[in-house]
Amino acid sequence: MRALKIAGAIIAAVIVVFALLLVIGIPSGYLKAEIQERIERETGYKLAINGGAKIGLWPQLNIRLNDVTLQDPKDRDINHRFTASSIEADVTLASLWAGRPQITELVIIRPVVNLPLKRERVREANPPSKPAGGKAADAFSIEHVSVTGGTIVFSNLRDRVENRIETVNADITIDADRKVTLTGSARSGGHPLKVEAKAALPAAPLERQNIPAEIKIDAPGLLHAQLMAKAEARLNGSVVMINGVTGTLGDGAFNGWASVDLSSKPLVKLDLDFQKLTVAMSRSTDSSSGQPWSNATIDVNGLNYVDLQARISAAELKIGDARFTPAAIDATLASGVLKAQVSNLGAYDGNANGDLTVDVSTANPIYAMRADLTGVRALPLLDGLADFDRIDGRMQAKISVRSSGTSQRAIMSNMAGTAFVVFQDGAIKGLNVAQMIRSLTASTLSGWQASDEKATDLSQLSASFKIDKGQAQTTDLNLVGPLVKMTGVGTIDLGTKQIGFRVEPKLVMTTEGQGRVSDPVGLGIPVMIEGPWGSPRIYPEMQGILDNPEGAYAKLREMGKGLFGPNGAGLGAAIGNLLGGGQQGAAGGQGTAPGSGQTGGKPNDPLGGQLGETIGNLIQGLGGLGQNQPQGGRPGGQRSLTPTSPAEAPTQAAPAEPATPAPPSDTTAQQDSQPMNEVLRQLFNR
Repeated sequence: MRALKIAGAIIAAVIVVFALLLVIGIPSGYLKAEIQERIERETGYKLAINGGAKIGLWPQLNIRLNDVTLQDPKDRDINHRFTASSIEADVTLASLWAGRPQITELVIIRPVVNLPLKRERVREANPPSKPAGGKAADAFSIEHVSVTGGTIVFSNLRDRVENRIETVNADITIDADRKVTLTGSARSGGHPLKVEAKAALPAAPLERQNIPAEIKIDAPGLLHAQLMAKAEARLNGSVVMINGVTGTLGDGAFNGWASVDLSSKPLVKLDLDFQKLTVAMSRSTDSSSGQPWSNATIDVNGLNYVDLQARISAAELKIGDARFTPAAIDATLASGVLKAQVSNLGAYDGNANGDLTVDVSTANPIYAMRADLTGVRALPLLDGLADFDRIDGRMQAKISVRSSGTSQRAIMSNMAGTAFVVFQDGAIKGLNVAQMIRSLTASTLSGWQASDEKATDLSQLSASFKIDKGQAQTTDLNLVGPLVKMTGVGTIDLGTKQIGFRVEPKLVMTTEGQGRVSDPVGLGIPVMIEGPWGSPRIYPEMQGILDNPEGAYAKLREMGKGLFGPNGAGLGAAIGNLLGGGQQGAAGGQGTAPGSGQTGGKPNDPLGGQLGETIGNLIQGLGGLGQNQPQGGRPGGQRSLTPTSPAEAPTQAAPAEPATPAPPSDTTAQQDSQPMNEVLRQLFNR
């Protein structure tokens, strides 16, 4: 009896121990060596299981490996190609007895995958041999894979470059018909990323067989809209061929093909045709451009680690709010040098050609751009690309610039090259240049005096610039409009957004156009434009007229003779045309003859009657500015700027008519330049 009791106690203890082993797992140090040996024999990688391995037998065979690392002995730059906090697999016992393990569940916790970034493509001396068949693939099967908290690291230790895709979570299911379904999420550069994919795997071996697949990607911040695509993938050694690509990006469909060679540095080839392709652009919230350029680093170093051969075409291309139809872009990227070329780009009733080169092979990236625009409508193009809606008209431009730098401010400050731009048959929106000229006779302006109700019609606005170290200089600024002409020289500091211009405005007092009857008449007051280009200070350089009032006055007297003819014969018609009134010229036979006393004109008046008289009063008003200066003001300030009678005027400026015009009345002199102000208001505020 005693022996029976002892035997029963031993059996009970064995049952308890066996039950515990089924639940908590069997410590299996010998299992580690077997797994490590087989992994190294079949893959060439060394596996280290630093946290031990356990085997559980209930409710099914469970294998758990803790603190796993996988290392490529040939790679000296990356210590560990793969690490994981734990890897756990559930295997059916029946599949083990049959010799084909069936993994029902594979769970990978906090894996980290390190992928090296290579600057140059290298051909492998001994490329891997082709698989012998489908035996290795048929050796086991997996039904479900779960990945939690993963990280993918792209790095180049020599260049000190590292980019990460973090918080990778994935769920992969493979059914009995070898249909694969994947859903996953991650974060890249602070932006969320979601992926859904489906594929139908053929029977092993997979190489050189078509694999139908479809994918859906949501990447706010990286893609402006959801990407959906279908294709057939084929494995050919290290090359993945993607044929018959069809899909949509947002509301635009596309089709084409692509391939990726993964043998060394990735080589991507693609040819895609879009019905509608949209490239999102961040828009500035500061329309006045008062903020300085950003010093934030622009990271384009990733272009060193991939090669590209691409052709992208689109029936409609949108960049920001700008629209181009059609568009074709050819691009190559090799050894860190990106070259992109655009030919015959349809741009708002015109076309554009150009190319862009970005060289990131050095620490300080180099940029070069050439663009040629012809017959383009300026307003929608500039508004869409640069949020600039102040100029309308037909635009022609030739730009060739080069720069370097790692930030916006550095790139703009290092700009060099040439630029030419001309606008024709349009308008400057929000500005009345002629009214600004008139305002400058009374005060200094701060800012552009912009207003939605104002505009300046222009026949042509043109300038050419020579750019060096961010300084864009022009000597041929030219504005030609129906009632105003302006020429000038100056500099634009692209790095600091400052401008400094000296312009010479002229009034055109004839409706027959620029240069038809006589040259436009200058006021003799050069204008300075200085300060931030969003809100500069605009003021007259008064020395021009105060130092030589006789010459300016003589020029205005000559204007009266040139515009209105000898004896003021065309005065009535000119005023009627300019002001849009109903006054008819004497040539029509219905108007009142000059000098009849009914128009206020005077016979043989070379200044054209009242208009010439009021122009003279404008100069008197400017002369009063000089006379009213206090003692100790500018030199010559006490000199009379306008003679009190025609007899005191310089003889060389006197008109050739036989009769001398009557001097202005005392009332007119007291009114200063008010009549001329009224005429100018009618001219430039209509």
